[in-house]
Amino acid sequence: MKQAFTKISTITLALLVLFSTFSFTVEKHYCGDFLVDVSYVGEADTCNEGLKDDCATIIKKKKCCKDEVLQIKGQDEIQKVSLDKISFHQVKFFVAFYNSYKLLFQAFDKQSVSIEYYYLPNLVSDIQVLHEVFII
Repeated sequence: MKQAFTKISTITLALLVLFSTFSFTVEKHYCGDFLVDVSYVGEADTCNEGLKDDCATIIKKKKCCKDEVLQIKGQDEIQKVSLDKISFHQVKFFVAFYNSYKLLFQAFDKQSVSIEYYYLPNLVSDIQVLHEVFII
């Protein structure tokens, strides 16, 4: 139980750090009102790539091609806390949390069964019949 919890929390924290520093860009190219190309890695392709019937050559007065860039930036620097900035209350909280965690997930040894070492006495006569005591 403790190992599974530790592994799950470690993987969760690693993914949290990865996704908080992750950034990407989405580029979209439109010709008029129509979406022509979407690119996640490089630059998006233009309309017809320079052919004679490109929208820029057809309508010179009005620019019909446009590019949209959606950029999601992640965190560039991860802050590290020095030991000088940790207060006594934070240390006290950590020690209390750690001790309660250890007590909660400690491994219990198997309890010894005391009946293993108990030997029945040698009875010569049946005591219940001798004293006429019967369970009803």
